[in-house]
Amino acid sequence: MTRVCVFCGSRPGARPEYVQAATALGEALVTRKIGLVYGGTRVGTMGALASAVLARGGEVIGVMPRDLVEREIAWTELLDLRIVGSVPERKALMADLSDAFIVLPGGLGTLDELFEMLSWADLGRHSKSIGLLNVCRYYDALVGFLGHAVAERFIDAGQLSRLVVDENPDALLDRLASATAAV
Repeated sequence: MTRVCVFCGSRPGARPEYVQAATALGEALVTRKIGLVYGGTRVGTMGALASAVLARGGEVIGVMPRDLVEREIAWTELLDLRIVGSVPERKALMADLSDAFIVLPGGLGTLDELFEMLSWADLGRHSKSIGLLNVCRYYDALVGFLGHAVAERFIDAGQLSRLVVDENPDALLDRLASATAAV
């Protein structure tokens, strides 16, 4: 893997562990010489993640729709901040620039990005692995629901084969690297 797209929040969340996990993931990316593609803001877990990568000299590519530049507080000092026309263009460019995806705890936008990447994989638009960084068991209920949807035959288990879940950034990166190499 040379670059990973990370979807996460423009808010820090209720627990300090969310920002700590974003920082730890950023440090792990730089240690492994993996570039970061992310939403382009300086706030929330997105800002903590990018700050950790930048502080260690890693590659950061921010991608933000023009209409969100002011609302999401674009990190205009990034060496590579790409402004696009829409949220769908943002997701498409982020996907094109990346070898895998990681989803940290986040809100509706983060969940939208997760499900869009799962749907795109199912439709054959990409064959990339998708990791959930399950900080403080944030995604336990969602993972349980996905298992329920499989049991109820609304989702085929194969549709979730690219989904990797772990609570530790380093372990998640190891598992994603293995899954990516196997594709």
